[in-house]
Formats: sequence, C-alpha cells, structure tokens
Amino acid sequence: MPTPTWPAPAPRRPAAIWRGMLRWLALCCRRHRTRAALGELDAHLRRDLGLTEGEAAREARKPCWRA
Repeated sequence: MPTPTWPAPAPRRPAAIWRGMLRWLALCCRRHRTRAALGELDAHLRRDLGLTEGEAAREARKPCWRA
C-alpha cells in the first residue's frame, strides 16, 4: 500500500519565527509579573479572589512556560 503524500508545509519566514519568539517571551514576562504579584497578596485580597494561601503559593511557584 503506497504511503499518502501531502504537500509539505510552507517554511516559515525568519521574521515570523522571531515574532513568535518575542510573543512567547512577552507572555512569559507577563506570567512572571502576575504570579509574583499573586504571591505577595494579603490574605483579605486572596479571599476576594477565592484563593487559599496554598493555592496562591502554588501558582506563584509555577514556571513561566506553564499555563
């Protein structure tokens, strides 16, 4: 049985690759800042968000590449 042939995907242009990498880096920076701020919240603000201290600490420890 012959193997099916599909058209090869078009190669991405270098500019598109760089844009994608910069978007990912910006996302990582935003996640780092928001998680750091979450780790510094007072108890009453965490309660307003519906988070326990453990949940906030666990989220604050996550690396930036994890959603």
